[in-house]
Formats: sequence, C-alpha cells, structure tokens
Amino acid sequence: MEIRTLQISDQQPIISVLNEWWGGREMAHMLPALFFHHFNQTSFISEKNGEMVGFLVGFLSQAHPCEAYIHFVGVHPNYRKQKIGQTLYRHFFQKVQKEERNIIRCITSPQNKGSIAYHQKMGFTICSGDELIDGIEVHTNYDGAGSDRVVFEKKL
Repeated sequence: MEIRTLQISDQQPIISVLNEWWGGREMAHMLPALFFHHFNQTSFISEKNGEMVGFLVGFLSQAHPCEAYIHFVGVHPNYRKQKIGQTLYRHFFQKVQKEERNIIRCITSPQNKGSIAYHQKMGFTICSGDELIDGIEVHTNYDGAGSDRVVFEKKL
C-alpha cells in the first residue's frame, strides 16, 4: 500500500465512488473542490496496486495554531478492516506534528455508532456537548438545525 498527497485531479475519482462507499447515502456534497485546491498538502490517498482504496481530507486550523482537523475519511468497502483508515490517520498525525500541531479534532453524527467506536479506538475522546443521546455527548444543531454532531479531540 502506498500513501500519497491528495491532488486536484483526485476530486472526480473520489466523488464518483463516494456515495457507493457510503452505501448509497448522498455524501459527494461533503467534498467540494476547495478541499482539493487548498488542503491537499494535509490530505492523502491510499493506493494498492494503483487502485484508490482510501483517502483522508484534513487541514491545519487557521483559528487555532495548535490544532488540525480531519474533515472526511473514506475506505473502499472491499478493503475495510485492513488498517487502511488507521494508516491514513497515523500519516495525518505525523504530518501535522511536523507543523507543530498537537490537537486533532473531527466530528461525526450521533447515529454513526461505527464511527464513534472507531474514533474512540483510535484514541479520540468525545468532547462535552449540550445533550446526551444514547449515552453519548452531542452538540445539538452543530451543523445547522437538526444536524447534531459528536465532537472528538485527540491530543498527540
């Protein structure tokens, strides 16, 4: 498996598989061109035998000089449980540490129990929210009305 920096030309290949990788959910709108143009130095593609098997889109916080943010991570359904996501996360951690960032943040929806468990397994902690849903701290309306999110933090 090889990991390389995201390129502008990767947008269409990622967008073309995104909804399929998410079981038909409409997710392509989550990765507009700006991520490929402006955050490619902290975003990565994982390839196996020339095939894209995963990606991570992240960036350095402009507002918080010690922080970085993981916006979106995807792993091809046929390659899950092969530590591709974990490898991409670790690659991102190494990159942002070189930029003197030691706090990583990310979010997920409270319904995404798999994502919550995965982030906790990766050493992320759930930040205090304003509501408890199914025993999980949630930030209500984080991404707009009705778009509650679980907020994670990891200290490197």
